[in-house]
Amino acid sequence: MKKSMRFAALALSAAMLLGLTACGGGDKNESPTQEAPSTEESSEASDAGADNEAAAASDAVVLKLGTTVNEQDSFQVAAEKFKELVEERTNGAYVIEIYPNGTLGGERDMLESMQIGTLDMGIITSGPFINFSDAMGVLDMPYLFANNEEAYAVLDGEIGRELLDTLETSGLKGLAYAERGFRNLTNSKKPIQTAADLDGLKVRVMENDVYKASFEALGVSPDPMAWADALTALQQGTVDGQENPINVIYSYKLWESQKYVTLDRHSYSTAIITMSGDLFNNLDADTQQIFLDAAQEAAEFERAWVAEQESEQLQAMKDNGMEVIEDPDLASFKEAVQPVYDKYTQYADYVARIQEVIAGM
Repeated sequence: MKKSMRFAALALSAAMLLGLTACGGGDKNESPTQEAPSTEESSEASDAGADNEAAAASDAVVLKLGTTVNEQDSFQVAAEKFKELVEERTNGAYVIEIYPNGTLGGERDMLESMQIGTLDMGIITSGPFINFSDAMGVLDMPYLFANNEEAYAVLDGEIGRELLDTLETSGLKGLAYAERGFRNLTNSKKPIQTAADLDGLKVRVMENDVYKASFEALGVSPDPMAWADALTALQQGTVDGQENPINVIYSYKLWESQKYVTLDRHSYSTAIITMSGDLFNNLDADTQQIFLDAAQEAAEFERAWVAEQESEQLQAMKDNGMEVIEDPDLASFKEAVQPVYDKYTQYADYVARIQEVIAGM
């Protein structure tokens, strides 16, 4: 629609210009009340408009944005909204191409590609970022947030921006926090009501030391791996379970390999809209602000979408045979992971500041 409107506008402008020239000129601010051009002039104007449109398209900067998820996932919702806003606010000077399904690699692969400038952008879950900024690991501490409102208050504020800025020393630019959501455990073996029930399970976790330590504290045998590999491992039964938000469990139909879901909400997982640092730094200040604002708006749009979908997705999981434990003994889980806080004392200051923000809500 936008392209056809621009085409029409260009064609009309060209036609007007030809008409004014034939009449000996005129004021450029004059209302377009002159006689319509001839058929030949209209054809020439259309050709000029088409040429101008093609030239504009060829001048656009095309940026590739990758995700590891499918087109039904909330990441796609964020990506499409971000694309819409950037293209609109830069008047088509920047075009975003979205590559889902891990086409451009796993999440860590994409971050490394952004570092060296071979990939422009990505929407990446929080887990891999600890490999690029030690400070980012605080967001993976277990049971850090009790609900979405607490997470948003921290992430959209001073602490959240400060953490994103730590990525710059690794050649990355964090634009905004979209949402993966609160992560929950699924498995194919048994219902999990207490922390003790987890003992002996082999569970796929993200490639992240804090996640690994958290599940070890819970008595699980954690198996860090990329998501594409995890799907195969779940189908083949080489791991018993995995942990992800409801929207992932639903969009990947994990009921095909997983029977039990425990809504323990052990970690709030962000989805960071990330850009190559060099690319961002080469933008002028106004365009940088467009990208930052568009990312924040897309993140908030995606969060609202996730909230709207969650109850229906949970019901669909039940309808497809999953047994959902909605009220597990969270006290037992929190007690079991306390050694993780004792181990990662480097996050103590951030944890204290986060708790202060939450207390002030």
